[in-house]
Amino acid sequence: MTQWKFEQMSQQFKTVDLFAGPGGLAEGFASIRDAGGGKPYQIALSVEKEPSAFATLRLRSFFRQFAETPKAYYDYLAGYVSKDELISKHSAEWQAACEETAMLELGTAEAADWLNPVLDRIGESAADGTILIGGPPCQAYSLVGRARNRGKVGYDPASDHRHFLYEEYIRILKRLQPVAFVMENVKGMLSARVDGESMIDKIVDDLKAAGGKPDSYVLVPLVADQGSGHVRHIIRSENFQIPQARHRVILMGIRADIFRRAGMSDEETPALRPHPARSTVASVLAGMPQLRSGLSKSPDGAESWQRAAVKAFKNAASASRDDGGWLAEVAKRLSDHSRQIASAEELPPRSSTVVTPVRDNFLGAWLCDERLPVLPNHETRAHMEGDLARYAFASTFAEVFGRSPKADEYPRGLAPNHRNWDSGKFADRFRVQTWDAPSTTVTSHISKDGHYFIHPDPLQCRSLTVREAARLQTFPDNYYFEGNRTQQYVQVGNAVPPLLARQIGELLLQILSQADQRKARKPARQLSFG
Repeated sequence: MTQWKFEQMSQQFKTVDLFAGPGGLAEGFASIRDAGGGKPYQIALSVEKEPSAFATLRLRSFFRQFAETPKAYYDYLAGYVSKDELISKHSAEWQAACEETAMLELGTAEAADWLNPVLDRIGESAADGTILIGGPPCQAYSLVGRARNRGKVGYDPASDHRHFLYEEYIRILKRLQPVAFVMENVKGMLSARVDGESMIDKIVDDLKAAGGKPDSYVLVPLVADQGSGHVRHIIRSENFQIPQARHRVILMGIRADIFRRAGMSDEETPALRPHPARSTVASVLAGMPQLRSGLSKSPDGAESWQRAAVKAFKNAASASRDDGGWLAEVAKRLSDHSRQIASAEELPPRSSTVVTPVRDNFLGAWLCDERLPVLPNHETRAHMEGDLARYAFASTFAEVFGRSPKADEYPRGLAPNHRNWDSGKFADRFRVQTWDAPSTTVTSHISKDGHYFIHPDPLQCRSLTVREAARLQTFPDNYYFEGNRTQQYVQVGNAVPPLLARQIGELLLQILSQADQRKARKPARQLSFG
């Protein structure tokens, strides 16, 4: 990973985070320190509308108020004290978190009436040192969302307000006039069209002109040597030590006067450079305690699960043998696994609070907290007994072949009763994450059923927990997700990986610090790579 070292900044940038979700972008920016230990980015305001995500966001804002995390915070994660007791012990910090966060539905008149004077105060107090970050909701741009919308009778993209929530981002950008902005969205934005007009072209033009002139902001590609056009703004997380293949459009803009002051051209602008080694699922999940799935629509319990799992592995083995010789090794291992589960004297639990290390030292330094007494949000979901055989087959197939099976590779005896199973449209309907590769993109769909996020250990026969998904998203282990488990999954899936956000924030700070030095008539500092 490209790393820059920063001299102490002459000013602190007040940062506004819109459509913040649980706060992944802000977490990355707020984690950055300059040479003096100062925080170049102060999160001045984070805005989110969904109540459970907002509760997570506010709690994390509270966490960041402390130079040293208080014991009461860890006690809250462990369930020793209530939220009210935590707040009462540190009321000043909680009040600061309340002032830093707002639960608003952006794009409504009510939100604008509250937000406008707050933005004005932030701008006035920042001495021309504000940053705008955020990611307008992406369902209308995502390929899956667009396919789903096409199936709706009478669906009209031009009347779908989600296509135009970015306009609220633009409105705030115009009002705040920050020195820089970062806007994140799905890759599908590049091909989205409304009434024949390219959405990415319109969005880019609007962003560039947000200062009142057509080129008042300069869009800076985040990644070096990535071609031309809008593809320059795609960032592939797996290239930057994130254990997940997540491809997103991230538009970073610098106000033109600041960009000129930094003395850079398009060719000279610093950029992120891919790391030669990739982090994998094993980098963050290997070594965590074994867990079992629960059973839905049937009595749950360790012995009930044992009987259901043994039956599932036997059925998967039989179906694999019936499909011919090419699955012989898979069938053998499925039979072996069924015997292991049947003979186990002690079965794994459904949840664990055991704090476990991270194999990858770089990721471990970011994720782990030596003071953390329990690992939060680490409980399995329940699965239907009929799906256990498919989970068993998928994870054992990956154990043999090193990849997840496609739909047409499943034995006929395990095919689900889905109309589209043989259509080729849902080839990855059941997808196991493999140990030795980055995970596939963690999305909010993980909240639905877990079929796309099967754990790589066959003996656990389950989908990922919230904490496992959070580790793949690089949320620190002390990052607590509020709400019920479904809401927690949605929060994790919708977020920007905080460790990726940190790298983006460091890149932006390199440009701003160069402009800061030029302003002070100091020689430009050289890049320092680590």
